[in-house]
Amino acid sequence: MTRTSLFGVYVHIPFCHHKCDYCAFATWVDKNQLIDEYMAALRADIQRTENMPQVDTVFVGGGTPSMVPAQSLVDVISLLPLAQTAEITVECNPDDVTAELMNTYVKGGVNRISMGVQSMVPHVLKTLGRTHQPANVVRAVQAAQDAGIASINLDIIYGAVSESLDDWRHTLEKAIALSPDHVSAYGLTVEPGTALATRPDDYPDDDDQADKYLLANELLESAGLMNYEISNWARSGHECRHNQMYWGQGNYFGFGCAAHSHKDGRRWWNVRTPERYIDCVARGVSTETAGETLDDDTRGREALELALRTREGVPVEALPVAELDDLVEQRGDHAVLTIRGRLLANEISLRLRNK
Repeated sequence: MTRTSLFGVYVHIPFCHHKCDYCAFATWVDKNQLIDEYMAALRADIQRTENMPQVDTVFVGGGTPSMVPAQSLVDVISLLPLAQTAEITVECNPDDVTAELMNTYVKGGVNRISMGVQSMVPHVLKTLGRTHQPANVVRAVQAAQDAGIASINLDIIYGAVSESLDDWRHTLEKAIALSPDHVSAYGLTVEPGTALATRPDDYPDDDDQADKYLLANELLESAGLMNYEISNWARSGHECRHNQMYWGQGNYFGFGCAAHSHKDGRRWWNVRTPERYIDCVARGVSTETAGETLDDDTRGREALELALRTREGVPVEALPVAELDDLVEQRGDHAVLTIRGRLLANEISLRLRNK
C-alpha cells in the first residue's frame, strides 16, 4: 500500500440533457445558456493556476461533457501541462457521439472515452430515467473505435427494480460484444435528493445485487476483463490511471463548479453552481467554498480502506486474516478480498487495523 506520485486533473461539466433518476451530482438541465461563459471560466481558471505539476491523468466528467462543443473542450484540456503519456478521459452520452466529435477529441489528445451505457435493456433504461436507446450505444462505441480512441470504458449499473437476472445477463453480453477495454459495473444506490429516493418501491435489493455482481464478475473475467477494483474490470494495460491516482491518494486539482481537489492530505471543493463559479473566476477570487485537512491517522485509515478494494489489497497485518475465513486470502505479504469478500467489503473494512 503506497501513495501514488501520479498527479491528476478533474474537470467538471455540469450540463445535462436530462437528469437521471439516481443522479445526485451537481448537474443541471436548464443552464445550457451558460455553456460558453462556463468554458471560458474553465480556461481562465486553469491559466491563473500557479505551480501546477505535470499532469499525468485528466478526467472530464459531469454532467455530460459530450454536450459542450468538442473544440471548446479540447481547448480547455490543451491549457494543462500534460505529460507526454497522459491519460485523458472524457465521459460521453451515447446520443451525443458522432464521428466528428470523436475525431475532434482524438486530435485534441483525448485517448480514453467513458460511455454512459447503464443498461442495454429498454425497460430498465426507462426505470433508471435514461433516455438513450441500446442501438445508440453500439453506434457510439463503433464511432469511438473508428476514430482511434485508445481505450474505451463502458459504465453499467445493476439493481434496478425492473431488471431481472436475465436482463442483466443481456446487458453484460451486449457490452462484452462491443469489445470494450474497460467496464465499470456499479450497484444502483439511492442518494438523498434524487427522484429515485422518492420511490421506496423502486429501491434495489441487496441479495439481487449480490447475484448480479457475481454474474458480472464471471462473464467479464471470462471475456478477458480482469477485476482490479471492486467495481472495475479491465484488459491488461487498460486500468484507469485516474482512478488509480484517487485510490493511491494522489494529488489532483479540480476545475469547475463542485469539483474537488487534494494535496498532501488537504482536501477542498469548489462552489456548487456554475453561476457562482463563473462569477468567482471573473472577479479573480478563489473558487473554493470549503475544505479539510486530514490528520495522519485519518489519512492512513483511508489509505487502507481504498487499498482493500483493489486487487493489491492491504498489508497482511492490517486484517485478522485467520478470523475472516473465506472472505480474505493472503498473497505474499498482502491480504486480498476474495469474491465473497468483495460483497462484504464495507463490513470487512471495519476490521482494518491502522498501525
